[in-house]
Amino acid sequence: MAKFTTLTSRVIPLPRINIDTDQIIPARYLKVTDKAGLGDALFADWRYAADGTPNADFVLNQPQHRGAQILLAGDNFGCGSSREHAPWALTAWGIRAVITTDVADIFRSNALKNGLLPIVVSGAAHAKLLEFVEELPQCELQIDLATQQMTLPDGSLVQFPIDEFSKTCLLQGVDQLGYILNYSERITAYEATLAG
Repeated sequence: MAKFTTLTSRVIPLPRINIDTDQIIPARYLKVTDKAGLGDALFADWRYAADGTPNADFVLNQPQHRGAQILLAGDNFGCGSSREHAPWALTAWGIRAVITTDVADIFRSNALKNGLLPIVVSGAAHAKLLEFVEELPQCELQIDLATQQMTLPDGSLVQFPIDEFSKTCLLQGVDQLGYILNYSERITAYEATLAG
């Protein structure tokens, strides 16, 4: 898993509310256990027409958003069923952070375990950021995980919450198992004292 320290990127606006995990990645793509190629399935029912051609009106298909790594979503992002494939698809497409006013708990947990930072902000901060993105589509936002703040295009700062364990794992670029393995020598030493 790639470390998450700071990120400066343009922002993809998708302010729809109640985007559930089946919309993030439809169930027909859940048969795989490999993350490779899942970026193509991200928002598949919105990104592609019935014949498989890209929907030019969908935000991810618009040229100005190619390469952007921050998704600005609406309220209650990631609701619905639990599927780890949802953050897999987002990160496979290149998204490293999702900003919303509320994120579903199971999605938040799956995201954090897979290197995707879910950021919850106030409605006022969300509206301000959406206004920036709509007026200046090429504007950039900076996210600093260590200080837990975002720098908006006008220089103003927005704080965001994250639990210390998840923050540590993201900064180190490890999942829960990777974090534990960092202490393998100490664990082995402790086990040796029990065997004696």
